[in-house]
Amino acid sequence: MAALDNTAENTEQHTVSPTVIQALIPVGVLISLLSLSVYLFGEDSSYGPNQIALCVGAAVACLLGWRTGQSWTELESSMIAGISVALKPVMILFSVGMLIGSWILSGTVPTMIYYSLLILDPAIFYAASCVICALISLSIGSSWTVAGTVGIALIGAAGGLGVSVEVTAGAIISGAYFGDKLSPLSETTNLAPAVAGTDLFSHISHMLWTTIPSIVIALILFTLMGLNIDSEAANTDLELTMRLISDTFTIHPIMLLPVLTLLVMANKKFPPVPTILAGASLAVLLALIFQRPAVLALAGETQNIFLAYFRGVWQTLFDGFSLNSGNTTLDDLMTRGGMSSMLNTVWLILCAMIFGAVMEHTGLLKCLVNYALSFVSSTGSLIATTLLTCIGANLITSDQYISVVLPGRMYKLEFQNHNLDMKNLSRTLEDAGTITSPLIPWNTCGAYMAGTLGVATFAYLPYCFFNLINPLIAAVYGFLNFKIVYASRQEPEAIAEY
Repeated sequence: MAALDNTAENTEQHTVSPTVIQALIPVGVLISLLSLSVYLFGEDSSYGPNQIALCVGAAVACLLGWRTGQSWTELESSMIAGISVALKPVMILFSVGMLIGSWILSGTVPTMIYYSLLILDPAIFYAASCVICALISLSIGSSWTVAGTVGIALIGAAGGLGVSVEVTAGAIISGAYFGDKLSPLSETTNLAPAVAGTDLFSHISHMLWTTIPSIVIALILFTLMGLNIDSEAANTDLELTMRLISDTFTIHPIMLLPVLTLLVMANKKFPPVPTILAGASLAVLLALIFQRPAVLALAGETQNIFLAYFRGVWQTLFDGFSLNSGNTTLDDLMTRGGMSSMLNTVWLILCAMIFGAVMEHTGLLKCLVNYALSFVSSTGSLIATTLLTCIGANLITSDQYISVVLPGRMYKLEFQNHNLDMKNLSRTLEDAGTITSPLIPWNTCGAYMAGTLGVATFAYLPYCFFNLINPLIAAVYGFLNFKIVYASRQEPEAIAEY
């Protein structure tokens, strides 16, 4: 223990830079354990096995940091700092847990599902879900808010129609991240140009060249998949689900008031947690007015009627809503939410942030990035390397913002050396950093989407067409030198020779 707790007079003098081989060791251990986790536990891998893999990877990184001169005190401090970065997403997650439970109890989600089933034809359901989420996300600038509100209703509608919830989740995430990426209200859309050193609207207009083709291809794929849906079977499930919903809940447009309130507050840029809690509070009020039978059924046997209402609401907030209608499909749709439903997701995020913090603090992550730079020889390879680094940062640091900031800082000079306008860098950061974050189970975004939508990350990943296509189009543009803007009229080859 004394050896670990290095208290030398000047630790920095004894610190040595890690080698590429050393930097690859914890990454290799993590990838191996995660692969084994999926093989052994399947869809349950994110309910404990992945967390252990991340902790083991962090332990290996700590040992390498200690070998290169880092003290345990420094390593421990970096882990604590990494966890502190995750506290804001954790608060949002717990708030969303309460929101989901209260919105089901109030009839808000059932009403959204009921009306969605009325207007959405099964053949266009996937494409329509993507478009709806894209428009709302574009207007409020938050993929998380869209997934936690409209997304939940669309997942429920998918179950009611008898169509794939995995494909629906892919459509929701594709649309939500399209809007998030292009909205001037989005945090990452403002962060990327700030890091790169360009202005917001130049950044957005330059992103259109990679973003629009990606969403068009995605919509075509969703439309083609919708054509294969058995409409007769879907209509049978539809009628049964709608009848059960209307028998269990009071369905009325006023139940959509919490949704409207949340979207308005999000558009006005109120802080996320108060916005979500306001939506949950209004839902509780509606539940006590319009959904009393559902509240009492949840409360169980209680002599005092007021205590019964209180218990029903309280249980919904901490443990979610539970329905026992006798219909398995409807029960699965409506039994969800509560703060407790987010505990596993929080566990995953904390373990991931610990691993990422140690990798960054020990210099192992920077070593890998510098090694990647050694392969850059052209504009195409520079953009491809930046894209891969953003994806790698999402994998290793588990944080969307770090995957934008870290590569942005490290590659800015290289883009200048290649005579590239900085809006190329800001676009590339979003084309991979923002877009791929929900595709990684232990990333904060991937964990949030899986926990909120109730669909495992690896289950919806193949259907996130927009998120998968966008980085590929960005790489192709780089190698073809298509829509790449240079900082001056001087050719990049001349700059390099000079």
